[in-house]
Amino acid sequence: MALHSVATRISVGSIPTLRFFKIKMKKFYIIHGWGGSSEDPLLNWLKEELEKRNFEVKSFDMPNTNEPKIEDWTEYLRSNIDIDKIDEDTSFIGHSIGCQTIMRFLEKLPKHKKILKCVFIAPWLDLINLEPEENKIAHPWINSKINFERIFEHCKNFICIFSNDDPYVHIEESKKFKENLNAKIIILKNKGHFTKEDNIKELPEILNFLK
Repeated sequence: MALHSVATRISVGSIPTLRFFKIKMKKFYIIHGWGGSSEDPLLNWLKEELEKRNFEVKSFDMPNTNEPKIEDWTEYLRSNIDIDKIDEDTSFIGHSIGCQTIMRFLEKLPKHKKILKCVFIAPWLDLINLEPEENKIAHPWINSKINFERIFEHCKNFICIFSNDDPYVHIEESKKFKENLNAKIIILKNKGHFTKEDNIKELPEILNFLK
């Protein structure tokens, strides 16, 4: 757990003493999408907004972002997140393939681990309109099963945000997340795939969920 110590002076008889209390801090891990980075405008805005609220935020730059592999991305999270610090004050935010990475990371956590929330932006289990080379990269992600029961053991609070004009994620994908994770679904208009190319720089809906 991320903790801050606060010293409070308490009188015991006539002798003032210092007693330390542990205050929990909310932690957020942000995972970008295929071809993205931690500097994507929307994710960078989210990080700044969460830090303004004095939350602990880590935004990752995932390996080989243009040709993401399941093993590489999930192992990267395992190597860069202290499992002992994952607790009920921990939340994850993912975009696109980053959402899949979070789910595959969560399903491998020790059974006793519980987290607070997950925010998925343009999540998917299947994709549309891919080029042949993109299909090769996406194939393992689409065809390797995810254990939703295990994921739901670790987190009960999901929000999934979709756009009605996403060129890669069909709106029907939203039903899969509702069915498998009991996620709260938000469908926005004309946001594309929520990338810098779509000129998406902020999503206040996420902050409302995380406050």
